Amino acid sequence: MILLLGLMVFLWVGTAQCLEEDEGFTFEGEIRHLAVATNTVYISTDEKLYQLSHDLRLVRSLIQRGTLKDGYQPGEKEFHRVSDTNALNANLSINLLLPFVKNDTLVTCGATNNSCGYCEVLDLRNISNLVYSENIQMGPLKRSNASISFLVDVKENSGRTETYILTAIEKRKDESKEIKCASSIETINLHNVNDRQDGGIFSIVGGSETVVIKREGNVEFVDGFQINSTVYLLSNVRSRDQNNKVHLSWLVSQTSKVDTLKSLRGVYLSVSDGGEGSRLLASSVISDGQPVLWSGVFSVDGGQANTEQVVFDISPDPSISATMYPDFYNPDRYTQPKTLGPKSVLLRLRHMTSVLAVRQRAWAVFFIGTQDGRLIKFVVDRNYNHACPEVLYRASDDRKVFPKIHLDPVDHKHVYVPFRNQMKRVSVSKCSMYTTLQKCWSAQDPYCVWCGSKRSCMFEDECPDSNWLSIPDESQQKIVSHKLVKDQTGQINLIIQIHVTVATTGLSNFACQFSTTSEEPCRENNPPPAFPQCTCILSDDTLPADGQSLQQHRSPEIFSITPSVVSYHGRNHALLSGCHLHDVTRVRIQMSSSCVLQESPIWNNTGVNLTFHIPSTDLEAVVKVCLLLPDGNCHGNSEITYWSSPLCTKTVPKSTWISGRRKMTLMGSHLESVEGVIHSHAPQQVRPPINSSSQTLTYESPAAGTGVSDISVFLRVANQTLVCSTKLTYYPDPEFTSFKSVREGDVVYITTQKRADKLEVTAAELSVWGVQDEKQYPCIIKDTESTYTPNFFICEIQNTTVDQFEHLMKKYGDKTVMLGPPALLHQVLMIVRLLLVPFVTADILALTFLWSQSCQTSNLELSSCVF
Repeated sequence: MILLLGLMVFLWVGTAQCLEEDEGFTFEGEIRHLAVATNTVYISTDEKLYQLSHDLRLVRSLIQRGTLKDGYQPGEKEFHRVSDTNALNANLSINLLLPFVKNDTLVTCGATNNSCGYCEVLDLRNISNLVYSENIQMGPLKRSNASISFLVDVKENSGRTETYILTAIEKRKDESKEIKCASSIETINLHNVNDRQDGGIFSIVGGSETVVIKREGNVEFVDGFQINSTVYLLSNVRSRDQNNKVHLSWLVSQTSKVDTLKSLRGVYLSVSDGGEGSRLLASSVISDGQPVLWSGVFSVDGGQANTEQVVFDISPDPSISATMYPDFYNPDRYTQPKTLGPKSVLLRLRHMTSVLAVRQRAWAVFFIGTQDGRLIKFVVDRNYNHACPEVLYRASDDRKVFPKIHLDPVDHKHVYVPFRNQMKRVSVSKCSMYTTLQKCWSAQDPYCVWCGSKRSCMFEDECPDSNWLSIPDESQQKIVSHKLVKDQTGQINLIIQIHVTVATTGLSNFACQFSTTSEEPCRENNPPPAFPQCTCILSDDTLPADGQSLQQHRSPEIFSITPSVVSYHGRNHALLSGCHLHDVTRVRIQMSSSCVLQESPIWNNTGVNLTFHIPSTDLEAVVKVCLLLPDGNCHGNSEITYWSSPLCTKTVPKSTWISGRRKMTLMGSHLESVEGVIHSHAPQQVRPPINSSSQTLTYESPAAGTGVSDISVFLRVANQTLVCSTKLTYYPDPEFTSFKSVREGDVVYITTQKRADKLEVTAAELSVWGVQDEKQYPCIIKDTESTYTPNFFICEIQNTTVDQFEHLMKKYGDKTVMLGPPALLHQVLMIVRLLLVPFVTADILALTFLWSQSCQTSNLELSSCVF
């Protein structure tokens, strides 16, 4: 008897709306700094400052150039953007860009081309309006991606809250410091933001004393922020043992500016492998409550390739005092700090560069940028279970995503993704692409709800009557689950639960229906449905008979998969070897338990080998492989590694002959995943690799007609055709004109002439045989400067009694040519030459070369000049 289980929530299936294209803005020059405030985005490049609306439309821009008057002295406030023909123009490189929303101002600081500091206060709503300017250093003088600045609120003893600018400046022990302008700032500083504060605007003075935090040696700051009364700083520091340490520092922002700086304390952060040399690349706060959860992208080996995204609880540790910190203040006072371990490693991917964490209901949503221009999104529940990562956007030219990604503060539905000279505004979700309730739920996206009245998957605030459902607060693999429970009376209860979150108005629409193919499965005294659960007390007739037989089978095993490393385009015709494979129906591939399953059909199953296609993916990752049987169980445990797309940048040689089959070598990266090479003149001919590695691939060129010249080269990877950034030229086949044999002892030397061409044929590409009486004698070409020139070369046949050969057979590529014997005049010339210079191999070669040059100079026919 088949038991059908059903739960009904009155929402309908509908068609999807079109997803709007991602918006963007391209800048003149590369992006240096990015800041977001209220409904405005501010961008600085090397020469310009931009003010954009929240949807990335240009509001205004200005050139970063001031006028430096003659006779300027450090400390003077005479550096203004004025129209003075007698003034000297000075370039300004912005290294600090900080919106002060509460004061309606934008603070910009940097360095002029005389290596002195300069700061401006601009109107936040109109950056063309200059409020104040001063020659002063605040932030680094040189361009730095490892210096940070942000606003800090300090609750003073008076009860008033004062705002300061915290600057944390990159320091390198070996850097040369050219002091042109006086400056008192150090590694970590607190600056005033207005003239009412003690010492005036931009001053680091605090009451009766000045306090800064110093650092001896290298330090790179990655991020900094304030939560309530605690200021957090994250940095990479070269420790005493010369290994990089990731530091978490705390400051307590209370009492005064001086006391805030004196409260510095911290710990080391250790990633999962505990290896030395790990570096923090990017940072984002997950929660500003208790505990304070924070996520960072770490390089686990000190490079940029192997990266992990990790979650820490960075709540301040009250047991750590300000004296327990070895890397700042007095370096002679060393106290071994504590090391803080992670709560969870969320994601292991290659080349991650940036992270942004956003809270959406009970879920944390992460946006990850990569070195090759991808924006990846994945969501995590409170237990650190996460859905499958999803690629939201991919740049067309593999541009690196900058470490900071920002959320649009207006609609909270887009993120700003900065590339080299471009900013993209990318939607946080693709809800409208999910066309059914099941697909909308299966996306495991907390941004998406299924709207009943619209019959579409959409953002929650777009559903007009709040009649919607979405995923629950915890990760689930099925929208409906069930379990059997025996109560105290011996009754069997079937409990059905739906795993969704619904709007308040949707609770009244919840209902359950149980049915079988014949009679009612449940007794009459079932409890009423209570969202999200229904209970069915089973009748005796519903229960299956005892003693069901189970057929036992040997589970299949996987020994190897070839290839096991592919690009994210996948691979056709992969070979799987193992045992007990006869009953395997499909190959299942899955990144993690939270990802959507991909299954590939199989063919050519011999029981020990089978063939299947490796599907494409959007991510570089290691995936699990198992073998699916007819009963639905999956057995075996193997892995496939997905890498970046292959890239070819150079071809050696740069040309080929029209008859084809010349061995060509492509150079680039990830070429081991290439299945074939295509030339643009013959798109249907896919030339398989002869051999390949990550950086090189060898193949044989296809033939071409006489009219073909410059062509493009393409790579075939699974079902994708990728273009190479190189061109190839076809030339006519090499033409060999004649030859002559000369014996010296036991060796016969054969000199061959070829017409001049641009093919740059090498000795390794030729095979030569002397032919006499239908017998072939291999002739070995000596590939040295003394024995080979582009148009003349010499080979030798050893241990033969033959002095003169009837023919010379040559093979290049797939073509074989025969040369006849030389003319009588050529033989006489050779005899005369041998009488003059007998038994000297070097002279034979030299005279050959000189004679060829004489023939070319006198414009004689080549055939009349051959020895």
